[in-house]
Amino acid sequence: MTDVSDATFASAVLERSANVPIVVDLWASWCGPCRTLGPIIEKVVGETNGAVELVKVDVDANPEISQAFRVQSIPAVYAIHHGQIVDSFVGALPEAAVRDFVSRLAPGTTEVERLLDAGDEESLRSAVELDPASVEAAVALGEFLREADRLDEAEKLLTPFAHVVAAKTVLARVRLERGGVSLGGDLDLTLEHLLEQSTTSEESRAHLLEVLDALGPEDPRYVSFRRRLASRLY
Repeated sequence: MTDVSDATFASAVLERSANVPIVVDLWASWCGPCRTLGPIIEKVVGETNGAVELVKVDVDANPEISQAFRVQSIPAVYAIHHGQIVDSFVGALPEAAVRDFVSRLAPGTTEVERLLDAGDEESLRSAVELDPASVEAAVALGEFLREADRLDEAEKLLTPFAHVVAAKTVLARVRLERGGVSLGGDLDLTLEHLLEQSTTSEESRAHLLEVLDALGPEDPRYVSFRRRLASRLY
């Protein structure tokens, strides 16, 4: 957040906005709604990690800026990009509305993404509540619950997404942990043993596939052992 004046506005806002969207908050010390809005807009813009920048203008000390924007009521907030006003609002809006305003300037920074980046249980649950259809949010919370040994909660959360590979991976880990199976240790030896047994034992084949699902497609063994299994069976 930067305080700008009549003298610095051109460089700090108009020129700078060629590189990044700038939110201009016009306020005054005597303005109650300004004091309400100030911390909210600073928080929300700060969460964009530099994708959007905030400047504040004291209208009493900088009449030229006020006149340029034709300000009739404060707080007045303007979004400037490439030297042009692209959005604005007047008054102390609630945080959700301010967040929506800022997100339009930085489309890649959504509330769900911010909550997922935070990574704590409260944030992950909020992400799921905000977007119940988000597989990414459900998987992140499910993996958090699994690591906390809250297997029933993880399974209940992820079962509706069982057709999606990422959710299937966590569900497989849940089932293995219930059976006391660890993905650590000499897992390659275990996989080789299960592969050898898979042509004659349906149980071994199912167990091999369960372990591979738990490893997930990012693990090179997920593909290699599936190919080797397919070559033995077909």
